[in-house]
Amino acid sequence: MRLAVIAVGRLKDGPERELCERYRERGLALGRSIGLSGPDIVEIAEGRGRRPDERKREEAQAILAQFSSAKAQPGLIIALDERGRQLGSEAFASRLATARDSGTGHASLIIGGADGLSEEIRDRADITLAFGALTIPHQIVRALVLEQLYRAMTIISGHPYHRV
Repeated sequence: MRLAVIAVGRLKDGPERELCERYRERGLALGRSIGLSGPDIVEIAEGRGRRPDERKREEAQAILAQFSSAKAQPGLIIALDERGRQLGSEAFASRLATARDSGTGHASLIIGGADGLSEEIRDRADITLAFGALTIPHQIVRALVLEQLYRAMTIISGHPYHRV
């Protein structure tokens, strides 16, 4: 199953990008042995609308356009949104493994911009997850998503990285 992180906004060079790249590289190396590839990173430009709803609508159109590309086909769609539910790492790993085992070809994790995700994206998602009730900058969410993908891979593979 091919993994993609679709994120509104671009990471500048610096510690956040380095951290994201570290977890992405770890995921690339481990994923091959357990039937996962990627994660690919797809950066979407922030909307230019004057109002938050206009920006979210523009960003949603750009996100949905990615589903016709080779790197982010629809399959399992996971939206990251503060209104989502919380899921433990083991349950998240189980959800990914179940999708992979059922023949799902792609899983896309979607991170909105400063205004969040549009309702259209949240409605289209199979799962909407939150990292808690706190508001977290989307650059930090990207690092958390990549770390949790790597953690899920270690859980699936039986690697001791995940300890309770």
